[in-house]
Amino acid sequence: MTTRRTARIGIAQWRPEPGRSLSNAATAGRLVAALAARGADLVVLPELWPSGYDARTLAADAGAAAEPLDGPRDRLLRDLAREHRLWLFAGSVPERAEGVLFNTAPVYAPDGERVAAHRKVHLYPTTGEAAVFAAGATATVVATPWGPVGLSICFDGDHPGYARALRSRGARVVVSISAYETGAARWWDLLYPAQALANGQWWLMANQCGGAGPSGLLGGSRVMAPDGRTVAEAPRATTGTAPAPAPEEHLLVADLDLAAGIEAADRDAAPLWEGARPEVYA
Repeated sequence: MTTRRTARIGIAQWRPEPGRSLSNAATAGRLVAALAARGADLVVLPELWPSGYDARTLAADAGAAAEPLDGPRDRLLRDLAREHRLWLFAGSVPERAEGVLFNTAPVYAPDGERVAAHRKVHLYPTTGEAAVFAAGATATVVATPWGPVGLSICFDGDHPGYARALRSRGARVVVSISAYETGAARWWDLLYPAQALANGQWWLMANQCGGAGPSGLLGGSRVMAPDGRTVAEAPRATTGTAPAPAPEEHLLVADLDLAAGIEAADRDAAPLWEGARPEVYA
């Protein structure tokens, strides 16, 4: 199969309502349709959009929204991908399996087939995720027309070793889905350009957005090129402490020459990888 060079990327940024899984599903479907109408052929949703992300009520919200991976929500997402003929990186959802919950990112091909599902490996301690979810155990890469695409859920992407594991599995494009808080904006601004540059990867990043204070969700969904530059970015939430209305939904659309960005990284940053000495790092 010939690798496609270009893509129109669509990222949906909004603040799902905690505990409102039905209305959140309706919003997700509407935003996928809107991105499809703008010509997107690869669409990304944020982390835990069915349950919302409020650390104070996350256990109850995720539990109420949890379904088996092949449950009714799976059929909805299959239908969205098939109807709009696009690759749907469907954010992450609370998955009930093996008697526990996982924070799981499913991926659907344009024919509606679910082709991958990544369970979040690194559970964020600050918000007590380990008390809600079980951890996944693998770095996940899915075959697409643009080559191997790595999957990362929020805190996964903060870890340099995880980004490098995706690179070692052939992923030069990473889809990162998040509910990244305003209080960690400095990490968002510093870690991810470094991940992109150090691994020669595109990072397509969808984040929730809204709420007040340091625990509000940052927004700032973006596309990062393999040289660490931000080439497209959505608005960020306000950082004040007073309660504020949820920010408007934002649809970020970007036309990318993915192959050209990877080729430039291979040319310009080749010494970084050719000079690697894994026997020392181990």
